[in-house]
Amino acid sequence: MVTMREVAQAAGVSTMTVSNVLTGRRHVSPQTRQRVLDVVVRTGYQVNVAARSLRRGRTGIIGLGVPELDSHYFGMLGARLVARLAREGLRVVVEQTGADREGELEAIADSRVNAYDGLILSASGLGSADVAALAGDLPVVMLGERQDMHRFDHVEMSNTAGAEAAARLLLERGCEHLAVIGTPPLERSDDDGGHQDDAFRLRAAGVRRALAEFPGATALAVQERTNHLSTGAALAAEALRRQPRTDGLLCATDTLALGALRGLADLGVHVPDDVLVIGFDDVPAAAYSVPSLSSVSPGHDAMVEATVRLLLRRMRDPSATPEHFVGPWAVVERESTRRGSRPRARRSVGAPAPQRS
Repeated sequence: MVTMREVAQAAGVSTMTVSNVLTGRRHVSPQTRQRVLDVVVRTGYQVNVAARSLRRGRTGIIGLGVPELDSHYFGMLGARLVARLAREGLRVVVEQTGADREGELEAIADSRVNAYDGLILSASGLGSADVAALAGDLPVVMLGERQDMHRFDHVEMSNTAGAEAAARLLLERGCEHLAVIGTPPLERSDDDGGHQDDAFRLRAAGVRRALAEFPGATALAVQERTNHLSTGAALAAEALRRQPRTDGLLCATDTLALGALRGLADLGVHVPDDVLVIGFDDVPAAAYSVPSLSSVSPGHDAMVEATVRLLLRRMRDPSATPEHFVGPWAVVERESTRRGSRPRARRSVGAPAPQRS
């Protein structure tokens, strides 16, 4: 078994520095912290969390590592998990990983060395072997679309089937020139692209499946590696510049779709009369945009329940066979894909009614 002293020697630091890194103390420089974590992963050094838990007892704390806290989807997911775990008497410590390797390493290290009862992690930068090496015997449930995480309990969305249904809805509504916002080029094979693209790559595959049933339709994919409202607005404008006849917009996330609605409005393009728009995630804001946004619901309640169930099972039985859960999807249709649904002009709220002479 690798010792802390061996980790320190391999990293070229003292054992105290290794201890400081693994206990989450922040006065270690980022460069040193990363070097130590890299050695921990490479050597498989593990703190015996089970033994520590026997000494300390349960902490009642679960770690939650997500890429960002200010996104529509992860903000909603975090709130739901916090509320659901509270019903089990568990508190949640949330870490924003930035969807990069260093942030995800820190989320695992902090959860392990602080003897959290478990960790829920959405990983983009780390591979399955990295997570296994650093997590040790910490109960872990993986979230997201990484297809190499099946050695862990893993909860993901039905990306391909959901995106296929969304594209088919636009095509059945008569759209002939689709723009797909946020996915890699549709010409890629299902195996192309890095793991950080897994969700969007799988959604692109669903669009391709739908297009195969409508030979006369075309589709253009435009992508930036950010998921912000401003990105959606910019990509919608770019899609119309590249294909002025665009009549259907499929967005890889609701955040991009909500931004696209703003971008289209700025261009004087009416939704749904000129262009139909659909998103993916069915976040609460989708029901309150103008027009309200059609979206693919990935089964939020079922995914949260599965995540908590799998985590509690793993805490009770560390040797349980890993389970892979795919959320049930549904297309939620609202105004943005219903032509003729734009409301008539109305008086401003509070404006006096016209007086008859």
